Amino acid sequence: MKQSALEIARQSLVLESRAVTLMKDCVESEAFARAVDLIAHAPRVMTCASGTSGIAAKKLAHSLCCAEIGAMFMSPAEAVHGGLGALKEGDVMVMVSRGGKTAELLPIIDAVAKRKAYLVAVTEKLDSPLAKAADVILPMTIERESDPYNMMATSSFMATIALFDALLVALMDETGYQKEWFGVIHPGGAVGKMLNG
Repeated sequence: MKQSALEIARQSLVLESRAVTLMKDCVESEAFARAVDLIAHAPRVMTCASGTSGIAAKKLAHSLCCAEIGAMFMSPAEAVHGGLGALKEGDVMVMVSRGGKTAELLPIIDAVAKRKAYLVAVTEKLDSPLAKAADVILPMTIERESDPYNMMATSSFMATIALFDALLVALMDETGYQKEWFGVIHPGGAVGKMLNG
């Protein structure tokens, strides 16, 4: 391994750690509290995003299901071909786009309003179409991505995942989630054995 590769790997860890630390201000905001309240009381939650942000959105939907909050990930491609029929009045849509103007998401933003669902936006650009349409904005602050060209979703991905994990644990406390409930829905693997053993 080249010495330069090792140095850039170390720098990546520093940058991504910093990105996660910067999310503390978001978690301590009124917007975060509003997002927790909306999700805790929503009939169902849908998450939607493209690319690497989509992976974070999928993880959030799965995590919410583990906390017995009905959630599903909807890919933008499926959403605009009828998938948005699953979104009803009073539901919450969580959308992620660092720039807030991802082309695939724009028609979905309009549909969320027409379905009378709440829109929670995770974005860095507070003047973007996504932010302007949102009921709640969870702002991210990314100094730079950790790849050499400042292009790939690296630091921003880690910040989004950390934010979603913070949402999850807040919701578990808000809803009074019990460990025993997890044992019922997670009978598999080492966790299932530990909970049900």
